[in-house]
Amino acid sequence: MVESLNSKVEIVVDGTLYAGFAQYGKIMIGNAGFELYDDKKVSNFVQIPWEEIESVTVSVLFGGKWIPRFSIKTKSDGSFIFAAKEVKAVLRAVRSHIGKEKMYRSLSFFQVIKRGTSALFKKKN
Repeated sequence: MVESLNSKVEIVVDGTLYAGFAQYGKIMIGNAGFELYDDKKVSNFVQIPWEEIESVTVSVLFGGKWIPRFSIKTKSDGSFIFAAKEVKAVLRAVRSHIGKEKMYRSLSFFQVIKRGTSALFKKKN
């Protein structure tokens, strides 16, 4: 049996981890870290302590009306991409633990295209 990092749980919501294939489960945020436990297989889980989180990047669409996914970059294990049923509540809880200076908005589609084309023109000159 897996033991939780958290002794106090603040929020539990349905969530998805995108790691090669979608892993559905419960996202649990508490006093010690961010956790996702698989609904079907308890041995599949992700536990990220707060001090291990380097940054959180949020994909924001339609001026913040829709947030389809977010990624958590850790100091040692790389990045994890998540989606949640109540993503705004999850991100507010995460922000209260890691601080807003570690939260970033991802680039929009047009910003990516603009940077790519400007980089091409800089290489030619």
